[in-house]
Amino acid sequence: MSGKARIPVLAVVLALLLLPLSVPVAAADGPVVKLSTSQAGTGGSVTVSGSGWRPHTLLMMLICGRSTPSRGVIGGTNSCANGDGRAVTTDAGGSFARKLPVSEPPVPCPCVVHVATVTGAKAEADAVLQVAGHPVAPLPAEPSGGRLSILSDTRLTGSSGVLTWFGAPPSRTLVFTAGNIGSTEIKNPVFRIGTAHGVFAPQWDEQQWRGTLAPGKKAQIKLPVELSAGAHGDYTVSLRYDGKVLAEQPWGVGRPWGVTLFWILLCLVVPAALFRIGMAVVDRVRPRRPGGVRHRKLTRPTLRLPRSRTPGPGPEPEPTPTLPWFTPDSAPGGSAGRLSAPHDDSPTSPTTPTTKGPT
Repeated sequence: MSGKARIPVLAVVLALLLLPLSVPVAAADGPVVKLSTSQAGTGGSVTVSGSGWRPHTLLMMLICGRSTPSRGVIGGTNSCANGDGRAVTTDAGGSFARKLPVSEPPVPCPCVVHVATVTGAKAEADAVLQVAGHPVAPLPAEPSGGRLSILSDTRLTGSSGVLTWFGAPPSRTLVFTAGNIGSTEIKNPVFRIGTAHGVFAPQWDEQQWRGTLAPGKKAQIKLPVELSAGAHGDYTVSLRYDGKVLAEQPWGVGRPWGVTLFWILLCLVVPAALFRIGMAVVDRVRPRRPGGVRHRKLTRPTLRLPRSRTPGPGPEPEPTPTLPWFTPDSAPGGSAGRLSAPHDDSPTSPTTPTTKGPT
């Protein structure tokens, strides 16, 4: 076999080898939902199976009216039998299978089994189900005028202040760029902003943007978003317009530690104040002790000096000792208190002769 003939043969063999590998890739383009039966009555059940989902992902299964796989669920979860929904978690391969009880949705059919992710990136899929005995009504006409489309990623701007640290409602601004891809202008569109905490259903609030979008034009839209007081944890902000969810944005809200600090101080201050009040009442009610004080006070120690005592009347002190050659009674001059050496001062005393020597 020549070299030129070998090239087509190798191409055919290579195509046959790659053909089985291309089938799973095509099937894995998006999540798929299948039903065990296409028609069931109220009170029965249907087995819902799916593939192509993210591994280990929590899903919610609902029976919704006024819905088709091409147009989705018109009216959102308000068109679904939310009370009879079921949750399921995908396996490591992104597949699942679980029975779903059949119940009538609050709006007429056409109906679908709507499967959507609860957490993480948004993904959903629908499968047609005929609910036996439930009324059927035509779907509302699809608007042929202006159509709004999100042209950029949504983001939350703003920051929390000091009051938010003490439990004030956290607030942000949802910013995105939207364009009119329809044939008529859109004037003052009304959006719905939903805030969901964890696996709970979102709470929707209407926000109107003041402005006009001509066909083929775009504009930056800013919508306020506010949570309840004391909110904290992981939240998801959803943007809906004309019954369709256009974007979702995660929002991590910090814990208001100022409130926690306030309660800790309150638990410490109030018991201490009650204790002080109780002790004051006890001191008031307790009877006074004789010769004592009504209540004790902590005073600083003081240094007390011994007091000098004034001598009272007592025994007379002993007389002062005199010289040994006199007594108080024999002192010259008749004075008992005079103490002096003896001398002659009398004028009648004989003169002592003076001996004179030879001249």
